[in-house]
Order: sequence, then C-alpha cells, then structure tokens
Amino acid sequence: MSERDVAAKADAVREALAERESVLIAFSGGVDSSVVAALAYEALGENAVACTAKSETLPDAELDDAKRVAEEIGIEHLTVEFSELDNPDFVANDDDRCYHCRTMRLGRMYEAARNRGIEAVCDGTNASDPGEGHRPGLRAVEELEVLSPLLAHDITKEEVRAIADDYDLSVADKPSMACLSSRIPTGLEVTEERLSRVERAETILRTWGFEQFRVRDHDGLARIEVAPEELDRALDPDFVRAARDHLKDAGFDHVTLDLHGYRTGSVSPAAEADADAGDDDLLVDDVFAQDYPMRK
Repeated sequence: MSERDVAAKADAVREALAERESVLIAFSGGVDSSVVAALAYEALGENAVACTAKSETLPDAELDDAKRVAEEIGIEHLTVEFSELDNPDFVANDDDRCYHCRTMRLGRMYEAARNRGIEAVCDGTNASDPGEGHRPGLRAVEELEVLSPLLAHDITKEEVRAIADDYDLSVADKPSMACLSSRIPTGLEVTEERLSRVERAETILRTWGFEQFRVRDHDGLARIEVAPEELDRALDPDFVRAARDHLKDAGFDHVTLDLHGYRTGSVSPAAEADADAGDDDLLVDDVFAQDYPMRK
C-alpha cells in the first residue's frame, strides 16, 4: 500500500460522491463511516449529511462520539430513533440478528433521507468487511442498495485508517465497536435488561483506559475480553476489585476473564464452531471470584 495509491482511491471516492446531488451517510462515528462522511462533506458540502440511529443497542458513549466527530468534520449531524426490540426476529437472536438490525437501522436512514429530499444513502462498508467471517448485515446493505463507496473503490480497513490519518480524524486508530447485542450469545434473547447491564459493565473498562474490549453476557455470567496485549492490566489487583464490584452492581452473578483475549464475534455460531474444532478448550479464569491483596 503506497500513499499515492491510497490518495488516488480517496480522490476516486470524492469524485464519485461529487456526481450525486446529495447523500446521507449512515454514521456510527467509527473510522469507516467517519472517512465516508469526511470525503462526502469535501465533495458535496452542505448537501452531505451524517445520520446516527439511536437505539437500545447503541452505547451512549458511542452516540456522544458520533456527535463529536461529526462536529470535527464539520458535517451536519442528524439523530433518528428506533427500537430493534420491537422486532421479534431480532429479539430471538438467531444467526441473522445482524441482518434484522441492519435492515431496520438502514430503513430509518432511508426515511430520514426521504424527509430531507436526499438522493442516496451511503455506509462505511470497506473492502475488508466481506472477508471477515459471518457478516449477515452485509446482506441487508445489498438488498437495500445502499452505496458503499469504500467497498466500491476497493479501500481496505488499513487504507481507511490511512485516509482518516490524512484528514487528521481523531478516530483514525479507534478500535471497531459493534452494537451491544453482539455481546449476547446467539440463541439467548436480546432484552433491554441484558443490553443495559452490558453497557454499564463496559463503562468500567472504558474508564480504566482499555482500548479493545467486550463484556459478553452469558445469562448472568460476565465474560470480559480484552486485547491480548492488555491482559496483564486486566489482572491488576486494583482493577480486579473495581471490575468485580462494578459488574456485580450492574447485575451480573459471576464475572470471568477470557484468557484468549478479545476476539471478534466470539459468541457467534461460527466462532463457537471454530472453538469446538480447536485443540484447546476455551480458557476462562474466574479471577474475580476471589479476593486479591491490594498492591502496595
């Protein structure tokens, strides 16, 4: 990947967007949608609008980030609301949960676009996404004919981050952040109670400065995943005590640390099948079930 090649791809996206009268970007505030928003704003000015869909599965911290990054870019930012919990297929949490979620979310985007007389809806799907395992949400993108300029111009995740860096976006190195329902194992119903306690649980990891993390909700058992390079910090006695108390207060009965570390989609059927096919059993150490001496 050369800087010249990345710059040429970014130029191609800007030129393609400039041919549109107006676009609405499905905007999460993550690096992918932020790059699309920045390119669209440069190409179309006030005829480009960023839109974030607020629901029970979106952490408040992520909505705050989206507002902040939109302001950083200079693009107009809309917020629409909906509830995935109104859809029984989503609540059932089967293998197509992300498909149902993305269909509803993008449907609200199209409604917002029509209300504003905006021609097209764009998203941040990049060229690396189709090869990242089980991604039913991409089927919704195709069915609804959402524009994916990063994918259309073969811009990979690494190249997206390079473009974000060129634009000096604060989210250039931001880790991927899936919706809160991704923390609930397939087959276990998605409820407001489970979503709420996951969000409360993850607040403690964010407060302690962890960068890549998830708290998986196994029906009252919290399984904490952090990036492998952050595992030592997760075993710090001070953090152990704080996390144990905070997660119990959030409503979890037991708190564990996954010694494999953070893995995308570790509660999806594909991930579970991969784990079953491996040589090692899943290592989960209930390090929070005992008292640790405080460091001196």
